[in-house]
Amino acid sequence: MQNQPSEPKSATSQHPLTDPIRTGLRRATPPDAAAVRDLTRAAYAKWVPVLGREPLPMTADYEAAVRDHIVDMLHLDGKLAALIEMHPQPDHLLIVNIAVSPAYQGRGYGRTLLVHAEELALSLGLRELRLYTSVHLTENVKLYERVGYKVDRKEEASSHLGVFVYMSKRLL
Repeated sequence: MQNQPSEPKSATSQHPLTDPIRTGLRRATPPDAAAVRDLTRAAYAKWVPVLGREPLPMTADYEAAVRDHIVDMLHLDGKLAALIEMHPQPDHLLIVNIAVSPAYQGRGYGRTLLVHAEELALSLGLRELRLYTSVHLTENVKLYERVGYKVDRKEEASSHLGVFVYMSKRLL
């Protein structure tokens, strides 16, 4: 993505879904569960030393996720580059997981998938997005804030999982 500011104020205004991105997006089906798991594990591996454990997305059941949630995969140059897992709720769209392959990180694909989530939420008649992350993943929290999310609360998840930051973004 060219000519993009490094710190956009709004995901939708700064990272439009271009035709190559739209063409590369595909909904995951049950046979994709292993690829979704493998990409997620690779994307989150860098956080294991920070957290002292595997992040929750590394331990998820992706056969169930592909069956029960909306998992959209971004293919670029014939390779799975990134994905976003979403779960519609009555009053918001929950973003469960965003994972970008290490080979594609730092190029704005995570922000682009957030734009995709906004479009999906609006198409479902939902005006709010929600997500959560570990308090220790400060660069993720900062990214979400840069694209318009606000911190709603910080909450202890359990003794071994630590503190989570719950964030949301209202859509106009």
